[in-house]
Amino acid sequence: MTDYDFWAALTVGLLSAGHCFGMCGGVVGAFSANLPLHHRLSHVHRIQYVLAYNVGRIASYCIAGALIGYSVGYFALKSSILLYVLQLIAGIMLVSIGLYLANWFNLVRKIEVIGKQLWPIISPIANKFVPFKSPLSALPFGMIWGWLPCGLVYSTLTWSAASGSAASGALIMLGFGLGTLPALFSMGYFSQQLKTLLTNKYVRLISALVIIGYGLFMISKTLLRFIN
Repeated sequence: MTDYDFWAALTVGLLSAGHCFGMCGGVVGAFSANLPLHHRLSHVHRIQYVLAYNVGRIASYCIAGALIGYSVGYFALKSSILLYVLQLIAGIMLVSIGLYLANWFNLVRKIEVIGKQLWPIISPIANKFVPFKSPLSALPFGMIWGWLPCGLVYSTLTWSAASGSAASGALIMLGFGLGTLPALFSMGYFSQQLKTLLTNKYVRLISALVIIGYGLFMISKTLLRFIN
């Protein structure tokens, strides 16, 4: 992983946060409904639950990134061409994320079909942790919901795969998870203001162009390495 991949992944998560409102809004609503009655009106307690949930969610991203990074790294030792191919795919997926944010091409939504087959099996496990008894009980709930079928998460995982190591894969997903944190943490507090900003067509366009630019940079860098 290059030094700037973590920060680029964080930027992707931050600029893609508008997608989180539509994708995770229902989850956050269910989350709030399962808070203990005596904690719902306390801002301090709500923050504790939200923090625990998001720590669990981001932890699941890191675990997935580490697993896929390690797996690909193991096979890449036998075939360096595999790593080049995955780096190209990662660049293409970043371009796809940018095109999705600009409403020019909706490949990200189509990718979510992959996880819809697995999600009905995983989601019932989350019900075992609700209603919450303490902030700590929101941690495993967040880890399970971190596997929610999301095209942006799957697209970023290809980036983790292309990193070729467990540590790099985990760091890329950590950056992405932290980037999405402001949007998900703000839901229920000042979500409408943030949503208005993130769904502004000019903000979305600038965000899309930044991500597309980085994806094209990754593609060109990989091609140059392969040629040389």
